[in-house]
Amino acid sequence: MVEMHLLSVNVDFSYDPIYALGVVTAFDRFMQGYLPQSDQESIFNALIKAEQDDPQRYRGDAQHLQELAKNLSVKDLIASLKSPAEGGTATEWQGYLQAIAITPKLKYSRLFAIGLFTLLEQADPSGIQDKATREQILTQLAEALHLPQDKLLKDLDLYRSNLEKLAQARIMIEEMTQAERKKREQRANQAVGASAPDTSN
Repeated sequence: MVEMHLLSVNVDFSYDPIYALGVVTAFDRFMQGYLPQSDQESIFNALIKAEQDDPQRYRGDAQHLQELAKNLSVKDLIASLKSPAEGGTATEWQGYLQAIAITPKLKYSRLFAIGLFTLLEQADPSGIQDKATREQILTQLAEALHLPQDKLLKDLDLYRSNLEKLAQARIMIEEMTQAERKKREQRANQAVGASAPDTSN
């Protein structure tokens, strides 16, 4: 929320769907496991409304971009930056990316980087897992979109690392919860056994 607020008051910042996808993705992934789960959407809505914006716009733009990305290869994604393409989907991509590429004072942010990375995950979920391939693709995108390459790679490495740590923490908490549950069950069984009348005589 702090980063979103600092961005919103920056004169060079402007809303775009890739940024929205980054916000939605970061929220959903870092809130996994939050209980009660039914409160997650109301928290998201409150977060966006606190920035005087529309949560449905964020959700809608994020979902639309992900649907587009499922039908677009990473190769096509990079090619769409270099030359116009025919067809509704490609033309729409061309519009999104060219608008970013020609913005003279684009305000880069980690949330934008997460949105861009999420698109790559949707377009090529297996290929983007290879570090060398991932860095090559991100380098090409950074050059084409005039983004700070080193910062982009560093921010996404930190993002991926934090997701891994969060996943490990959830596993550890679940294991601890299960262990505690078994201990309670054992104590309950022992208590029942101790209180049972002796019928051996």
